Amino acid sequence: MSAVETKEFQTEIRQLLDLVINSLYTDREIFLRELISNANDAMEKMRHLQFTGENLADVPLEINITTDDEAHTLTITDNGIGMTREELVQNLGTIAHSGSKEFLKHLSATRGDQDDLKLIGQFGVGFYAAFMVADKVTLTSRSYQPGAAAHVWISDGKGSYTIEDGEGAQGTKIVLHLKEDAYDYGQPDTIRRIIRQYSSFVPYPINLNGEKVNTIQALWTKNKSEISEEEYTEFYKFIANAYDEPLFRLHFSSDAPLNINALLYVPKENMERFGFGRMEIGVNLYCKKVLIQEQAKEILPDWLRFVRGVVDSEEFPLNISRETMQDSALVAKLNKVVTSRFLRFLNEQAKNEPDKYKEFWQNFNMFLKEGAANDFTHRQELTKLLRFESSKTTADELISLADYVARMPEGQTGIYYANGPTREAIEAGPYLEAFRDKDYEVLYTHEAIDDYVLSQLGEFEGKRLISADQTDLNLGEGEEADAAGLDAAEVKEFSAWLKEVLGSKVTEVRASKRLVDSPAILLSPYGTYSMQRMMQLMNRDLNQTAPGILEINAKHQLIKRLSELHQQGEDFAQVAAEQLYENAQIAAGIMVDPRNMVGRLNEILARALG
Repeated sequence: MSAVETKEFQTEIRQLLDLVINSLYTDREIFLRELISNANDAMEKMRHLQFTGENLADVPLEINITTDDEAHTLTITDNGIGMTREELVQNLGTIAHSGSKEFLKHLSATRGDQDDLKLIGQFGVGFYAAFMVADKVTLTSRSYQPGAAAHVWISDGKGSYTIEDGEGAQGTKIVLHLKEDAYDYGQPDTIRRIIRQYSSFVPYPINLNGEKVNTIQALWTKNKSEISEEEYTEFYKFIANAYDEPLFRLHFSSDAPLNINALLYVPKENMERFGFGRMEIGVNLYCKKVLIQEQAKEILPDWLRFVRGVVDSEEFPLNISRETMQDSALVAKLNKVVTSRFLRFLNEQAKNEPDKYKEFWQNFNMFLKEGAANDFTHRQELTKLLRFESSKTTADELISLADYVARMPEGQTGIYYANGPTREAIEAGPYLEAFRDKDYEVLYTHEAIDDYVLSQLGEFEGKRLISADQTDLNLGEGEEADAAGLDAAEVKEFSAWLKEVLGSKVTEVRASKRLVDSPAILLSPYGTYSMQRMMQLMNRDLNQTAPGILEINAKHQLIKRLSELHQQGEDFAQVAAEQLYENAQIAAGIMVDPRNMVGRLNEILARALG
């Protein structure tokens, strides 16, 4: 038949075209991804036929794209299996074979509610995305079948199409006559960018105006033994838009519970640490090597936003636009599988390459702490990755909780930790005295979130995690000091006087069982001061400190001398008592404004100097 034949689209197809053109896709440049994916599918079928031994021409399978900025056209050509005249009518004019019938049933059932268009599978509607940017589409196709003729399909996407005999090689050529507001898609630079963004890993060459665009291989689909370090590094730089080399690399495949291929990287530097703002999720979602979602938020939890790479699977349930996954339960399972596998990898690196893991910890520990604080699902796995300085490590040495437990002495029942801005500040304070007396190791934490994480964990391997400034700390009886102190009656009377002098600043004054060298210590009535320090960091206007419990060392010379001054009725005893309290505040790290004590210190200096 050589005459031009005009046919009407089925009513359902007209509905489908309206949906695709106006509301299905969030970004209309996706049209090119869809057309390239269709071309890829056609060549996959051709390759399969060649492989199964059919007597077919051995043509090089490739996709050729040409732009014409003057004519405002974009042409996509493939040499796949092509279509017969009947297939053109069935696939592009009716819904009999396109798979779209179920979609339209759902569309009717939801009464156009786009939020409910969550269907599993591919519906063959990608071709219609061409009409988002074109006011006319000319498609020429010739089937691979021997003796098949070429036919030309033309439509403006509004209500009808024409078919006529034509000339052309095996495969399909699509010419898009661009809309005026889509002329940019006739520019080579625009098309090159879209190809690299969405279709870089299509297995067949994609040539743009004669130049191959997809030069990077989909390494995640290859066997590890076939990939060189240089290729891994090149891929990282491409996928992460980076210039440095990665610190860690995880390449894995999984068959159960999901079929997954993944290639994940840890950068060398944490840009958030340098004040460049919050990182965006860096893992892209692919399906059969075609980008489905860039920076896919569902693949990994937000606290792993520093990870870069790709996750690919043919099992992903996509919505009809192939832009998002639609099965929330399966998405959650995918998230758990990939996250757990990555955390297991980090644990392996910590054991096998401790120096390299230490470098990772120094740069990225904030993310693992964030996860341990907020992610109950992976908290136990994250706990194994935490690292600390301690009272028995050198300044540049880090240990895990497992290391700590392994060397606990007999009789020790808890894992103890102390918070301070630096190692020196912690060791200069009074909170370690009882632990030194017992020869118990204490972990050093330097950020408020550290204490929050440890308090949330509660225990590790059956051992309670206890802050060194815990109010109800009980380490048993310590060694007796050589010097005698105040007796019980003197302690009671002196404590009552201190409470009267300090007033609402303290809730209680009592004798301490934990102090060895320091005269006094301040304890929080709420357990520890870690939370208060965190609140002060978050709220700079927080200029009041909650009243605490003041414990005194009844055997310390300063306490005994202060008690004597009080007994003698010296006015200076009150000045010294207030300074004793503020010294304890400083040691606790909760002094908000030290300016008020300058005058008092000058008075004490004047007295000391006579």
